[in-house]
Amino acid sequence: MRSHRRTRAGTAGRRHRKALRPVLGVGVGLLLASGLAAASVSPASATVPPAVVLPGASGHVYVTNQLDNTASVIDVRTNKVVATVPAGTAPEGVAVAQDGRHAYIADNGSDAVSVLDTRTNKIVATVPAGKSPSGVGLSPDGRFLYVADGGSNSVSVLDTRTNRVTASVPVGTSPVSVAVSRDGGSAYVANAGSGNVSVIDTRTHRVVRALPAGRSPVSVAVTPDGGSAYAADELTANITAVATRTGAVMATVPVGEGPFGVAVGPDGRSAYVAVLGSGHVSVIDTHSHRVSATVTVGPPGTDPFNVAVTPTAVYVTEQGAGTLTVIDPKTLKVVATVTVGTSPYGVAVSP
Repeated sequence: MRSHRRTRAGTAGRRHRKALRPVLGVGVGLLLASGLAAASVSPASATVPPAVVLPGASGHVYVTNQLDNTASVIDVRTNKVVATVPAGTAPEGVAVAQDGRHAYIADNGSDAVSVLDTRTNKIVATVPAGKSPSGVGLSPDGRFLYVADGGSNSVSVLDTRTNRVTASVPVGTSPVSVAVSRDGGSAYVANAGSGNVSVIDTRTHRVVRALPAGRSPVSVAVTPDGGSAYAADELTANITAVATRTGAVMATVPVGEGPFGVAVGPDGRSAYVAVLGSGHVSVIDTHSHRVSATVTVGPPGTDPFNVAVTPTAVYVTEQGAGTLTVIDPKTLKVVATVTVGTSPYGVAVSP
């Protein structure tokens, strides 16, 4: 993969990305070989304006810039960067509280979580976590932050009222990302080194089951009803769809080389996957478990990496290009490309 990621090897996810190399056409070939009728959506041309307002858009987008040690704050109404905030070393995952007052950033190189006051755009607390924290997930009420500590094989549970870690939950090997169910009852942890997803009961802070997720799951997303989980397997170029209550694999969906971030839309109908190697976002129909569309965001080397979805927009970080792409979920057209920092990693949107 690209040289700026080869210089970092703090988590299993980054070590896996070293082994991947973008190959032109691999994503299309896999889709055709699988027999999926995926619609192709053309990339944005040079005439796409840099700031397009989608109806109903409001709030801010937060993007962590892994090699700049910063976070970019983007106004969703203008698609412009309004602040660049110094964070810890190698910031990765980011989550925003439902009340919009704080954002939480996993500083992979600092073994800590930075707490950002969104009103002042200043870091107001730095909380020690486990080794090499990567992904973060917030409980719906904002009370607890779950931090995937890739170097500790654990999840830190941070009480956001006190900014203290109150529990450390052993999970699988090299956890990379966390997703919390909409009802707040479960936290799902993608373990890149052990090929599964740990399910944590948030009442007891104990792992209650492990879901199969391919060879190297690096991210996980859960449908709003909590019935299905989607895990991105970076090494096999697949998304694994699992029934959360039974652990049964419902489908293995080819999406192209190097899938990393995955997010399910608010209505639960679609899962959006950032695919590094082919420079696109795959859209999966969560009923049929088939790719329904492929949205190109750039050529190989753009490296679409993580994704966040709101009712009005899909936001995708591109590590190689140093940009954030904005997609209209209704038309699946790229409507804006925003220049952020170097090697953008995580993305989250305030309510």
